[in-house]
This record gives sequence, C-alpha cells and structure tokens, in this order.
Amino acid sequence: MEELAPKPLSGLKAAALIGGIAALVYFTTRQSLPKQALGGPAPALSMIDLSGQTATLEGLKGKTVLLNFWATWCEPCQEEIPDLIALQKKYAAKGFTVVGVSMDTLGKSTVADFAKKNNINYPVWVGGGDNPPGYDVPGLPTSFLIDPKGRIISSYLGPRGEAEFARDIETVLGN
Repeated sequence: MEELAPKPLSGLKAAALIGGIAALVYFTTRQSLPKQALGGPAPALSMIDLSGQTATLEGLKGKTVLLNFWATWCEPCQEEIPDLIALQKKYAAKGFTVVGVSMDTLGKSTVADFAKKNNINYPVWVGGGDNPPGYDVPGLPTSFLIDPKGRIISSYLGPRGEAEFARDIETVLGN
C-alpha cells in the first residue's frame, strides 16, 4: 500500500493560510471586545483594596486609569503583570495609574500574597468572581483605558504588551 505524504503548501497557499490565521486572531481579540461604549462614561466601581479600605473609580477622576480585570490563577494575566508594573513606573508621575481588579474567589489574603510575591506596584482591588455591575468582562485579562474625565477610551480582551498599552496611554496623556 502506498503511503500518501502531505504535499508542502505553495508560497501563495501558505501566505493565504497565514493571512487567514492572522485575520482570525485579529478579529477574535480586537473585535470581540467588552460591550462598554467607547467614549462613554466608565460605570461606577467601588471595591475593597488590599489594605481593607474602600476604593472607587470616582476617586481616580483626573487620572488616566488602566483598569485591569485579572486573577491569580490566570496564566495570560500573570504574563501581562510585568508590563503593567513597567507602565506604572513609567507613567505614574504623569497622572496615570494601573488598577488591578482581582476576580479571584479565594479572598483578599490570597490576592495580597500574590501581589507581594510579584512586586505589584499599583493598586489592587478585590472584586470576587462575578462581573462588577456595569462591566462586561468576557474573559481574563480584560482591561479598560479610562481618561481623566472618566470616559472609556479603549478596551482590551486578552493580554497586551507594554508597547500597545503605552501607545494608547501616551495618546490620552497627550505625549
């Protein structure tokens, strides 16, 4: 019996396949964004921070905020954290902050231990496992870039690199 070996793709077929995969990735990560209205007001948010104090999004008006929904068990979230730390270092003096909203159900102490172990340098709020009222968080990580007036400027589903966030942050900051 004769074995059939797969034939290599021609250059054109390979390019079409790669283009199709790239389009699929683009449209599933860029177009399947959370349902918040870009340019509209960020929904009110009030949670407990790692020190046990109530923290609100309203209290951050006047700052550019990257609101990042994540969890300690989420590998893509863990991969994104060093970039968020770098963004906090780079832009904090310019009126910017990252706020990490943990979606863990394991409680504040688990999140606090994780934050300390990973040298997280930005505020972390404990959100629990459910979507906060007014927020569509279809997967983790999900982030929202909020301008100083409290409007949602960009939303991101899935991990992003420092360069993509920085480009958008600099646009809001006017750099």
